[in-house]
Amino acid sequence: MKKAEIKIIVELDENNLPESIVWESTDSKNKEALPVKSFNLSLWDHNYQNTLTIGLWTKDMPVDDMKRFFYETLQTMGDSFLRATGETNIVEDLRDYCAHFADKMEIKQ
Repeated sequence: MKKAEIKIIVELDENNLPESIVWESTDSKNKEALPVKSFNLSLWDHNYQNTLTIGLWTKDMPVDDMKRFFYETLQTMGDSFLRATGETNIVEDLRDYCAHFADKMEIKQ
């Protein structure tokens, strides 16, 4: 059985606020850690029937980038949900909401 590891390294300041975030994967062609400004991680706990989440961003991440990050996260969640369930109607509703979100946040699509 093949195994892969994803590692996320967060450097914190004296107040425990993220200064920098890098990630790397054993499956990646790029063997060095790549810097990012934010990440959301969601894991499904089957035993407790709930979602475990971590959302972190560096303290210097611009608000406009955060708005774009959330917009794109919602879009990709729709893609994943469609692949997992085939539920096209609700994904179309989510796409409509994403367009509304982009409009309200003044995000260029």
